[in-house]
Amino acid sequence: MAITPPPQKIWWNEPIEKIELVWTVVAFLWGLFMFGFMIAWHFIGQQNLNKEAYRITPSNYEAKVEAFAKKFTVREEQGVPVVKPPAGTDVYILGRLWQWWPILELEKGTSYRIHISTLDWMHGFSLQPVNINISAYPGYEHVITLTPTESGEFGIICNEFCGIGHHVMTGKIYVTDQKRAEVDQRLAAGR
Repeated sequence: MAITPPPQKIWWNEPIEKIELVWTVVAFLWGLFMFGFMIAWHFIGQQNLNKEAYRITPSNYEAKVEAFAKKFTVREEQGVPVVKPPAGTDVYILGRLWQWWPILELEKGTSYRIHISTLDWMHGFSLQPVNINISAYPGYEHVITLTPTESGEFGIICNEFCGIGHHVMTGKIYVTDQKRAEVDQRLAAGR
């Protein structure tokens, strides 16, 4: 028992209990399996993040995002533009104290190249509930390829402490099922 000291001071010379040896072997084999599966998942996973990043000045990135938002804004939510870019295009999102801007509206089943950067501090881009996490830095434009596989509303939270308003630093991505909407429209028109 680990609660009481071993009878001999040189504990490593004590015989190992059979159950302890079994659990040690199981843990070791499980560790090897998980290590191998991490490598395999890189090839068989559907939402692997690539390692594409570029140096950019924060002011140039801000101008890119503002032009993108101005061009594709479809409505506003509480003063924040909701941007619906054409299917399969490059999408830009910006982190700054204390929000992810703008709100994106993407189509299910379509691949997008999402560009992510910040203006002021390091922020965490954490897409929930799908658990995509990226540390975003000012001066670096990170690009990920994302194919939404389900429709709905997804939250973006900052998971890197960025100051007093960190707990309210959020954003949104809406994913619509365009094919489903077209079917619903046809059914409604047929009535």
